[in-house]
Amino acid sequence: MREKIINKSGELFLTLGFKSVTMDDIANELGISKKTIYQHFDNKTKLVEATTLSIFNNVCDGIDCICEASHNPIEELYDIKMFVMNYLKNEKTSPQFQLKKYYPKIHQQLQMKQFEKMHVSVKESIQKGVDTHLFRESIDVDFISRMYFNGMSGIKDENIFPSTLFTLEYLMESYLEYHLRAICSEKGLQTLDKFININQS
Repeated sequence: MREKIINKSGELFLTLGFKSVTMDDIANELGISKKTIYQHFDNKTKLVEATTLSIFNNVCDGIDCICEASHNPIEELYDIKMFVMNYLKNEKTSPQFQLKKYYPKIHQQLQMKQFEKMHVSVKESIQKGVDTHLFRESIDVDFISRMYFNGMSGIKDENIFPSTLFTLEYLMESYLEYHLRAICSEKGLQTLDKFININQS
């Protein structure tokens, strides 16, 4: 039952936002009493914590599968972007923004986990790009992977990139191209341009 509650809560939180969804909403969706939820979670904060961790782990598993199957680090980044966009569904409710505003402690923990995960996988991906001559050999892999994470976090800042002006898809797409053009070699730029042309036509 605990897993069922977490899964349903995750769906609702991502679709409607962390603040908007009540314990009553979750109970109604599952056809159980609120008391049943409280048998597993002391309060909504505990449920939000368990749910965000579960979402994080699922996203990590998906990213790992993409990295194992990828042909090259350029396509890999685009595949990861598509996967994350599909998984996190409707960003119009800004679940990330609500999490930061109403559950700052959980948001901070999640940020650290995201950084630890992304730093390792992005570093490996960038190194793969250098080794296959798609990325410039002179780049500082550790620095670039930190910059990439910083930029990905930055585009989610509602104050700088208000959702009234930019969709998350546009921001991620634009940032990804910006990032790749900065580190690609000549060979990498050809691969990137070819990939963009095929996928935009």
